[in-house]
Amino acid sequence: MVQSGDVMHSGPPVRLDPASAVSRMGIIVLSTDLTTERDAARLVPAEQAAVHVTRVSFQNPTTPENLRLMGPFLTQAAALILPSEPLAAIYYSCTAASIVIGDAAIAEAIHASRPGVPVVTPSAAALAAFQKLGVRRVALVTPYLPETTRPVIRYFNEHGLEIIKCVSLGLEDDRDMARISPDTITEAVEAADTAEAEAIFLSCTALPAVGLINALEAKLGKPVVSSNQAALWQMLGHAGLTPATGAPGLLFASDMSERVAS
Repeated sequence: MVQSGDVMHSGPPVRLDPASAVSRMGIIVLSTDLTTERDAARLVPAEQAAVHVTRVSFQNPTTPENLRLMGPFLTQAAALILPSEPLAAIYYSCTAASIVIGDAAIAEAIHASRPGVPVVTPSAAALAAFQKLGVRRVALVTPYLPETTRPVIRYFNEHGLEIIKCVSLGLEDDRDMARISPDTITEAVEAADTAEAEAIFLSCTALPAVGLINALEAKLGKPVVSSNQAALWQMLGHAGLTPATGAPGLLFASDMSERVAS
């Protein structure tokens, strides 16, 4: 019988895989977020990458004033994601907050604790996605209150997109936004779509939209981009990875065809 005092190192030499064996990506989500982790699990290839999530305090309602209150806490939130481990990127998962705080201010706050790590916001990622798709005229769907939707429209207009039409569902709690039914999202997209719109943007990382993108694109015959889809597409680009099999949307299809061609 082995006694506890008899335990000594007696195994084979310990070999460690290199830190680069797995591409690691960080995500900062709201304390009330119900959706982003599920979307990341769907889009990030688990055999090549790992997603590490931390949360930042947030109190509903989802108004511009409340969203801005997260800004001072982003540095500490980023510091909690695998200190001293290399990260391919850090994604701050809130579209409306990214807009009212500012993409640059968010990057600055995160870089205060994680210098040099690429920072992804869903707002800037959406701009990159539409540029990739060659889109300028967009129909917008948000689950937000009108006062939270207005800065979103202004942001995209100021960054070179033309918001053709907007449907705002008027919710104030992001947990309710995460429970919007597929039928409601589909009806909102159909209501927002016009012949002039070259694509649809589903704004809000809480919105459970990723699983609807293929069906919506097939119905409308144009790209449909969601906040988490665009941001995770950009995250994977920073990591140099292709998405998990079955990643939805013309955005990923276009990107993959370009990678294969190159």
